[in-house]
Amino acid sequence: MGDLLRDAAAADADREAYVHGEKRVTYGWLDRAADGFAATLLESGVTPGDVVVLLLPSSIKFAACYLGALRVGAITSAVNLRLGPSEQASIFDRTEPSLTVVGDEAHPPEGAQLGRVLGVADLKDAFAADPPARAPRLSADDPTCIVWTSGTTGAPKGAVYDHTTQAAISRNIGQLTAPGDRRLVVLPFPHVGYMTRMWDELANTTTIVLVGEPWSAAETLRLIATERITMGTGVPTQWSLVLDHPDVAHTDCSTLRVAGLGGASIPPELVRRMRDVLRCPVITRYTSTEAGVTTSTLISDPDEVIANTVGRPTPDVELHIVDPDTGATLERDAVGEVVCRSPAMMRGYWHDPAQTAEVIDRDGWLHTRDLGFVGGDGNLRLVGRLKDMYIRGGYNVYPAEVEAVLVEHPGVARAAVVGVPDPVLGEVGVAFIVAAPGAETSAVSVSELRAWCRARLADYKSPDRVIVVEDLPITSMLKTDKRALVARAAEQGATS
Repeated sequence: MGDLLRDAAAADADREAYVHGEKRVTYGWLDRAADGFAATLLESGVTPGDVVVLLLPSSIKFAACYLGALRVGAITSAVNLRLGPSEQASIFDRTEPSLTVVGDEAHPPEGAQLGRVLGVADLKDAFAADPPARAPRLSADDPTCIVWTSGTTGAPKGAVYDHTTQAAISRNIGQLTAPGDRRLVVLPFPHVGYMTRMWDELANTTTIVLVGEPWSAAETLRLIATERITMGTGVPTQWSLVLDHPDVAHTDCSTLRVAGLGGASIPPELVRRMRDVLRCPVITRYTSTEAGVTTSTLISDPDEVIANTVGRPTPDVELHIVDPDTGATLERDAVGEVVCRSPAMMRGYWHDPAQTAEVIDRDGWLHTRDLGFVGGDGNLRLVGRLKDMYIRGGYNVYPAEVEAVLVEHPGVARAAVVGVPDPVLGEVGVAFIVAAPGAETSAVSVSELRAWCRARLADYKSPDRVIVVEDLPITSMLKTDKRALVARAAEQGATS
């Protein structure tokens, strides 16, 4: 990837590489800054295979540090600043970095071994340093980065990627990317959607436009218009908030070539609204921190496919649906666990062969813990997570299926469903609802929403309780925090 950056700078040095607020840098500047940071790392004793931790917000400085580390064979471990102190501490304990770059707003865990520390003020000199006289010899299978899971079910796990896997990801991104795109990045840089896409960004001389942190719908809309964005991506929560924002009605979205959607279960109604409001093709995709890429719809797919599926496996990906208990491959239309295998997958969890073996079996299949089925058209339809599924009176209920029906109700803007213990039925469903603007209380009552669901689903799938909230809690990766909702449901159930 260091070579790709040099090629991009040689071919189009004046092309914008990154835009962040008032700051703009070209590919020529980025190439030069990466060389300077690489020299700084070598002078600090960093060698190939050493870990460099970035405690930085998403920024141009972050990108230059990551690219500089690539040039000397260092492994970048990017830490989401929204992780708690204990989560961050576990990352430092396991990576033992040779060097840590600490942002002004970052607070390293007390007692953590940081190696040499560079502050933001030190980066100006680092980027301006003379290029290294000699760079280490690198291999395509040298690790490039560690992408940490959000830690919602324990300490974060670090998915390791290398140059080869990032090249494979680029081969399989398909219509979501095109040469010369102006891509709006709305997720934090430590996310898999940025850390593992560097090859693709450089190969297509993409201009990355940052929304900034904290993310906002208003700023997203402003940048789509003023920066002439051609490719916008986001998770369902973000696109839902964008479409609900009053500025959307007078935002010029005419430059959008495509809008991408993934990262969580996708309500079909959201896809339809995106196509209607943004007036551009929508691609729904599915992957995970561990998988790199998995499936995608196509621009040419009909509305029903884009709205109700996450598409077909990308060219290099094998995909099966298996029985979660026996591992036996299931027939089409049968719900089971999604397993996949591809050259774009992580190489494993950082220094954790035991947990790696839990998700990647001996035949190289990644067990996603997601539940879904492949229909007769070959498209994958997701119904939830193994850990999210609950059993009500002996029947399996998949929250994603219920959520998709709930958000079609005119009184519901967003919804999340969780299962909680029940002394009679074993478990029951609790729906957390964000009411649509102007919705009457009766429109989002438990009786109304149960009737709505019963008319569209089996009766046992209708939520047993409805809790109206101002907003849904989200994780550090901007997904709905189901664990927090389970705790809240239990708390409110105990006091009701």
